[in-house]
Amino acid sequence: MTDPAAPSAVRIEGPWTHRDVAANGARFHIAELGDGPLVLLLHGFPQFWWTWRHQLTALADAGYRAVAMDLRGVGGSDRTPRGYDPANLALDVTGVIRSLGEPDAALVGHDLGGYLAWTAAAMRPKLVRRLAVVSMPHPRRWRAAMLRDARQTAAGSYIWGFQRPWIPERQLTADSGALTGRLIREWSGPRPPEDAAVETYQRAMCIPSTAHCAIEPYRWLVRSLARPDGMQFYRRMKRPVRVPTLHLHGSLDPVARTRSAAGSGEYVEAPYRWRLFDGLGHFPHEEDPAAFSTELVNWLRDPEPDR
Repeated sequence: MTDPAAPSAVRIEGPWTHRDVAANGARFHIAELGDGPLVLLLHGFPQFWWTWRHQLTALADAGYRAVAMDLRGVGGSDRTPRGYDPANLALDVTGVIRSLGEPDAALVGHDLGGYLAWTAAAMRPKLVRRLAVVSMPHPRRWRAAMLRDARQTAAGSYIWGFQRPWIPERQLTADSGALTGRLIREWSGPRPPEDAAVETYQRAMCIPSTAHCAIEPYRWLVRSLARPDGMQFYRRMKRPVRVPTLHLHGSLDPVARTRSAAGSGEYVEAPYRWRLFDGLGHFPHEEDPAAFSTELVNWLRDPEPDR
């Protein structure tokens, strides 16, 4: 369960409202703002819901109910002993949609959150109205690139390093989360998040058990590559996405190479729009929040997004 110290570190004040919702056997912290069609925002590693602070206000101003959730094991959500495979994490996401009383949602996911957004759209298509993925290839593209593209394998070296027991957790939390801050700065383009924002992510990573839970999905992704459960998951992900999809990527992303992400549209049997942000890195929604939010809102408002 969540450490008592978590609220002060992750329930950051703002125009949004904080609350907890139950879904898929766990409790999830959300921050929400605005009224209208639901847009559910999914953060990536090594962050938490707060990475979407700019988009929460932009989406609410545009007439949407914007909700940013903390993934299982991160931020203010429950830290359960198991359940960090992508299929179960995607059920967390769709369960939150149901718990919010909505028939469906536009999913917006970054990094690991993008991986889960791809997964949810394939597994529970009736609950996903639209899909926007940031800095993450389709799961099958990611798998192929990590195994066959030497440059992507090198870019994802941190994921291979996560396979060691306990050492990565200690590294992420040492010196008040200094490694977390360094990763965010190194993965950003020339306009990284401000120091105060980076320190916020460092504090959140240092909440007990957070580092372990944040790493567990990556351990599953690698260790399951040759296991029956992993092969079954990747077979399931052959199922095409049948909702309009916006794929956003920074041209300078050093973690998920542009070459790895481009081509994910082959798994989308619906309008698919690829948007490359020139001069941005792995966190385009934070590096240039105005341009990112404008792109996202305009696409959500477009009644017929074309290829």
